[in-house]
Amino acid sequence: MNHERAIQRQRQRRRFRVRKRLRGTADRPRLSISRSHRHIFVQLIDDTSGKTIASAGSMDKELVKGISYGGNKAAATAVGTAIAERAKAAGIEACALDRGHCRFHGRVAALADAAREAGLQF
Repeated sequence: MNHERAIQRQRQRRRFRVRKRLRGTADRPRLSISRSHRHIFVQLIDDTSGKTIASAGSMDKELVKGISYGGNKAAATAVGTAIAERAKAAGIEACALDRGHCRFHGRVAALADAAREAGLQF
């Protein structure tokens, strides 16, 4: 069996297992984190209406000036504070963390901690 295909299937199973317990509402949207080797992205999603309320990423024009590389913890903390500010501007105080297939470790944990420190509640 192809190794990359097996890894992708494992990631998909993990993603489904995490997301079957989470539902984003208008009051408490889902904070979905996706990461690649070079960048990290986050969205606040209302699953009842299927809309994205706010988003931030390491490729945003405002954030890319202060980030030297988008695939490290410094970039993740910048994205975490940015999504918390954008959520507050949209009137969101609390959310449900959706880590996807990633462990709560490293860049994902740094993003979540920065968002918590900026005032977003999980």
